[in-house]
Amino acid sequence: MTTPAQSLCPRCASNTIRTIATSPVPGIWEVRQCQPCGFTWRTTEPARRTDREHYPRAFTLTEADLHAAPAVPPVPPLVSR
Repeated sequence: MTTPAQSLCPRCASNTIRTIATSPVPGIWEVRQCQPCGFTWRTTEPARRTDREHYPRAFTLTEADLHAAPAVPPVPPLVSR
């Protein structure tokens, strides 16, 4: 099911990807998530979402980008009632 292009994150090029869901009918699709950047995609989406070579360059991330990114969203303080 997984092609070589899908073994790299389309957004950050990491190979630390896990499968988080599979189709009810085996072998149809998987939902994959990149561990470093959190990008999530279904394997049946078009190449512009699943293949690093076709992913829009304006949205790619480098390792430096990931290290400089703030934790979003910040967790708000608890409110006592």
